[in-house]
Amino acid sequence: MEKGDDVITQQVCLEDDLYDGEMREVEVAGYPVLLVREHLQIRAVGSKCPHAGAPLCKGFLKHGRLRCPWHGACFSTQTGDIEEYPTLNCLPVFEVTVEDGKVLITASIKDLASMGKVKPMSQRNPQIRQVVLLLGAGPAALTCAETLRQEGFTGRILMTTRENNLPYDKTELSKKMEAKAESLYLRSQSFLDAHDIEVWREREVVSLDTSKKTAHFHDGSSQAYDCLLIATGSDPKRLEVPGTKLRHVCYLQTPEDANRILQLASSRRVVIIGASFIGMELAATLSSTARSIHVIEKTEFPYQDALGPEVGNFAMQMLHQQGVLFSMKTEVAEFLGEHGEVTHVLLDSGRQIPADVVVIGIGVAPNTRFLQGSSIDLDQNNHVLVDLFMKTNVPGVFAAGDAAAFPVALFSWKSTHIHHWQIAQAHGRVAALNILQREEKLHTVPFFWTKLGGKVIRYAGYGKGYTDIVVKGKLDEEKFVVFYIRDNFVTAVASLNFDPVVAMVAEVLYTGRRITKQEAERMDVSNINQCTSSSGGDEAAAKLQ
Repeated sequence: MEKGDDVITQQVCLEDDLYDGEMREVEVAGYPVLLVREHLQIRAVGSKCPHAGAPLCKGFLKHGRLRCPWHGACFSTQTGDIEEYPTLNCLPVFEVTVEDGKVLITASIKDLASMGKVKPMSQRNPQIRQVVLLLGAGPAALTCAETLRQEGFTGRILMTTRENNLPYDKTELSKKMEAKAESLYLRSQSFLDAHDIEVWREREVVSLDTSKKTAHFHDGSSQAYDCLLIATGSDPKRLEVPGTKLRHVCYLQTPEDANRILQLASSRRVVIIGASFIGMELAATLSSTARSIHVIEKTEFPYQDALGPEVGNFAMQMLHQQGVLFSMKTEVAEFLGEHGEVTHVLLDSGRQIPADVVVIGIGVAPNTRFLQGSSIDLDQNNHVLVDLFMKTNVPGVFAAGDAAAFPVALFSWKSTHIHHWQIAQAHGRVAALNILQREEKLHTVPFFWTKLGGKVIRYAGYGKGYTDIVVKGKLDEEKFVVFYIRDNFVTAVASLNFDPVVAMVAEVLYTGRRITKQEAERMDVSNINQCTSSSGGDEAAAKLQ
């Protein structure tokens, strides 16, 4: 080992020790580094995913693309650059040399210690008058802003939000309910300032004049733009029954909402309306805090439309073991109260459920009310219609994230909405590239996850309208893979404790390769949850290449 200016050169193995397609975690100066070999080329990158710290040696490697096993982020092993989200930072890449059959890695201590790197960004030039206005401050808007700077845009970037927060990780609201907003921020104020990305807080857009290229805000102010991104996200759907104005009837939208709900729920009877992702995560999170948890859902099983009755029943039984009660195939008729506070939930069956706190989580709707009467085309659910370039019907206006409906390859190119964090980031990147007139089409595979206590269900693809499933493993043993089949082809996959199956299938679908039901049935996933690659003994992956 040699040291100089905090740079380390260290032998980590012999060249002949590495087989083609192998991923191996090695140590350099006490820091973990991932060594990968593909087609006789040896490379070294950071061993942890910058998004959430997943061990990348347990991910999926193919054609120089390394996909995270937990949340599906994908990186180039050559440059470390992001190729799929969710993440904001790239992987650090280290120099590899081979001398006399010995594999050496050279790296700085600073890079070895980092969890990721920020791609270089341009600085604003005050003489450039062009303004890109980003309505919203979620993952789509932030990714758009950063991509613009990374791709050389030197004009003004202005992001607006109705909240008093910088962009934050909304996926954590139902998992880390105690977290203060600042701890969830995706970027600090100093980072945004350093890269000349302006954020106007508490500035809600109320109307848009596309002919004059001007947005109007609730405080009477307005802002002209040259290009516009509509990334205003979504709002919780409101339950239209009597009693919703009673105190302690809540919706989860912001970090402040999460903090308040957690405080209210302590040692009290909590009723959750809705058994999809938000409702189930809230039930799991609050089960150790509340006196009781009772979930009410109009379908027969949780997640019935998204994950199907098999996974829904498994999740329900798992939460049953934590003391969570369920009333399925029923709806709320009214909230009852005394002295202005909720006391009971009245079901359509006439049954009354005691409640000190009610949280309504029955889905979300796009925040696009300000577009009513504008020239921008909306679908029947008020999502902004865009093409694969994230362009609306109005020149210079783009849309992304929860507010947008877009053509989905795995849905026969029909336009639909997908309210996933990863999709929002992919939208933001493509919108930025097309604001810069790069003519880049969206190419991504939806990937999301849900956490129930310590158990994480991962999902990739788009399974809406599936007609059959193939199950590997056993749901009752909490280790399974479910393939969702439509027209004899796999359109989505979900798993628990079978990493990196979902990452692997996502990567196969990304290439355009179609997986038949018969291939899914024949797939052996019994040994796939090891440090793996497509050619490193992973027969299941190899059969799909």
